[in-house]
Amino acid sequence: MSEVSSQLPIDPITAVGVVSSPSKAPDGYYVVAQTTDGSDADLRKVGLFKSKVTRYLCFTRKTGPDVVVDMKLTDIKDALPASFTPVQETMDRKEAAMRKRRLCVKMSPREDAKTAVCDIQITAKSKTHLVNYTCVGELNNMGIWYRLGDVRQHQSSRVTSGRVESDARPGTLRNFSKIYSERHGTGLYTMTALDDVPFVVSEKFSQKIPKEMQQVNLMGITIKSLADIEEEFQYNFSTERSIVL
Repeated sequence: MSEVSSQLPIDPITAVGVVSSPSKAPDGYYVVAQTTDGSDADLRKVGLFKSKVTRYLCFTRKTGPDVVVDMKLTDIKDALPASFTPVQETMDRKEAAMRKRRLCVKMSPREDAKTAVCDIQITAKSKTHLVNYTCVGELNNMGIWYRLGDVRQHQSSRVTSGRVESDARPGTLRNFSKIYSERHGTGLYTMTALDDVPFVVSEKFSQKIPKEMQQVNLMGITIKSLADIEEEFQYNFSTERSIVL
């Protein structure tokens, strides 16, 4: 029985591929070049003999809309599992990824996935068992294993995919149509383009007007402050008037 480090990256794996050499992996991809016991993890190697053609498993955690939620290793003649995509070619040379066997991955939108594949390991012996890992299958006396982890949803104040994502601040109006529906008991709520968009008064309008600019006479036109206008035109509508008949 074998166990790998429990300190695994939180970010889920977003793509899985095969390359002809560890040095041929695309930027941002990690190559599984060794097994858990330090042996060469060449997927084309048969026993002690090493073929001129080599294949290595690789994956990336680059942020993307989809994540890998499951993996399978099937026979090349078997039907493709539902909702799975085969890894058919190497990423560097566009050659056949494997012989007789086929690695398949299942993708899911990040926002819909509760768990996703967060780590992939290869064991040199088929009887080796990795704690907390699931065995995908065996290939040339090597086992391919993956571990699931929780998908964390991060909310930040940024615009992504044309949608505004921002946490409401004090004094802002948010989800007005939803609030209106809840207060009036209509039970109807329709998402609009203005949902989650904060409405605030610009700070430049809330600043006090300097005293030297409160009374300015320009070509006979007097510019008055807000306080001057309210004082001049204030009217108390609550004043009661007596009607004499």
